[in-house]
Amino acid sequence: MTKSFSLLLHGGQCVFPEGIKTLDIGIKGEKIAEIGNLRDASAERVWDVSGLHLLPGLIDPQVHFRDPGFPLKEDFESGTRGAVLGGITSVFEMPNTLPPTVSKEAYEKKWERARGKIWCDLGLFVGATPDNAEQLAELERLPGCPGVKMFMGKSTGNLLVHEEKDLHRVLSSGSRRIAVHAEDEERLLARRKLVRAGDPSSHPLWRDEESAFRATHRLLKISREYRRPVHVLHITTEEEIELLRNNRELATFECTPQHLTLTAPECYRDLGTFAQMNPPIREKRHKQALWQAVTDGLTDALGSDHAPHTIEEKRQPYPESPAGMTGVQTLLPIMLDHVNKGMLSLQRLVSLCATGPATIYGLKNKGFLRQNVDADITVIDLKKSQEIQNDQIASKCGWTPFNGQRVTGWPVGTIIRGSIVMREGQLMGEPSGLPVEFSP
Repeated sequence: MTKSFSLLLHGGQCVFPEGIKTLDIGIKGEKIAEIGNLRDASAERVWDVSGLHLLPGLIDPQVHFRDPGFPLKEDFESGTRGAVLGGITSVFEMPNTLPPTVSKEAYEKKWERARGKIWCDLGLFVGATPDNAEQLAELERLPGCPGVKMFMGKSTGNLLVHEEKDLHRVLSSGSRRIAVHAEDEERLLARRKLVRAGDPSSHPLWRDEESAFRATHRLLKISREYRRPVHVLHITTEEEIELLRNNRELATFECTPQHLTLTAPECYRDLGTFAQMNPPIREKRHKQALWQAVTDGLTDALGSDHAPHTIEEKRQPYPESPAGMTGVQTLLPIMLDHVNKGMLSLQRLVSLCATGPATIYGLKNKGFLRQNVDADITVIDLKKSQEIQNDQIASKCGWTPFNGQRVTGWPVGTIIRGSIVMREGQLMGEPSGLPVEFSP
């Protein structure tokens, strides 16, 4: 009897943890039904992907889509459109919107805004505050929620938990892994005087290595007391990596493509305030340490920290200019260029952008190429060379720090739950993203 599928991908280079194999993938409805030699099978749709690589649908676990509250910067439609154009099948959105996502009511209203507008699947973080600490154990279990996000240092938005008693209250409330922006607020306040007006290269002087190290050290100490697993976001320093290396049983961590690609002080000379983000881009030794952590298998995930601001806002003189840059659409092209330069393998990229985030946050049915999971597949042309340009960026802010950079390796297809939503740079169908499901 001839096997039949709704979508059949023929002859792709399938990327598995153990290696790369030329295989076919048969999809029925929303699930991967079979992986193997399916040349004799029939299908409603067939895509010959010979010469292309098939990755598990990639996940960006750290984006800021500014919805609600900042419609000129971004919204759910434009943000997720950028994601699927960049080969991303799921994103986790952060709570520092207006109003912030810190209650069940705010969370449900945010989902109301997202439904029918999202191109990819979506998870929404809830934010920790001194006022909602006792409710976090309940909030972290809301459907579609990856967990709690906590800011130990003030960044963009009004969420901040830095007093000792409040850190204890937050970390003792709930059991899921908590995502943390680790910068020491007291040190940031004390060093604010080091800011040189009009000089964005002073940004990493103000928000220095010690600010990051102190916060991460403090976080690990308190989380160990409650045996609470933590995930430290956008690591930037050599010192933090060594600290986290010795706390693997408690903490996971991620870094960003920006911190793996840009270097201070050159980035501030070339990009000015458009290189400004929190934590900052740092000098070469820290970038080298980040790459060593990637090579060693220590880094658990990559997140873009997509945090758009308008060009007009970013052109304000430092430090009036806001911190943050776009990234969800360029995460994969930038990292594929690094793959082609020999900095990491495709298998390692998959562990950082698919299996890693799926494991950290307990996703159901995502992050792997195997039978009976969601048919989320990122199709890439590893040989395609293209220049990244501002006018390609779907984000409403319309710019990227990588404008003008030519990369080798490009996403040419995004398949989400069995539907092709992007092919060769063209969107297909209508927004049909759903809440991501997480294990209890």
